Amino acid sequence: MAADQKTLLDDLVRRMDGALESLRRDFAGLRSGRASPALIEPVRVEAYGGEVPLTQVGSIAVPEARMLTVQVWDRSLVGAVERAIRDSGLGLNPAADGQTVRVPIPQLTEERRNDLARTAGKYSENAKIAVRGVRRDGMDQTKTLEKKSEISQDDVKVWSEAIQKLTDQYVKRIDDMLAEKEREIKQV
Repeated sequence: MAADQKTLLDDLVRRMDGALESLRRDFAGLRSGRASPALIEPVRVEAYGGEVPLTQVGSIAVPEARMLTVQVWDRSLVGAVERAIRDSGLGLNPAADGQTVRVPIPQLTEERRNDLARTAGKYSENAKIAVRGVRRDGMDQTKTLEKKSEISQDDVKVWSEAIQKLTDQYVKRIDDMLAEKEREIKQV
């Protein structure tokens, strides 16, 4: 019986870790006034008859604290890369320089910092919803096992408490990640 509980909990942990990883990726795309390649990595470029990730048409570098550069491998795509970054909604204004696209990272205004903090809050709330969905699935699985008479009511209570404890740990980790991201965003 304990092996079944361990298998169930391992699956729930794996799925909750996925929600945290997704939140990390979302947070990486939120600008905090510092140049980070993660800021423009999700940008998709119109190239080769479709949309491809920026990382497939050039390499991203951070030559200085407030500047990103994209070394475009195919000269014919420099304009497309520049356009994709400009149209990405990140508030960036790239400039082409030969096969390099320079992307200065402007100072964030107080209003923009507040917007970013609100967006971070939405991302963390989505991650909490995902974690709670995993918890609900785990609880449903234990009830199903009880109905099939594979586990007792006492086991359901023990398993449910373990699932809730796991959920609380992940929600706390999400809250901690949000607090850290908000500190980073508000830092001038």
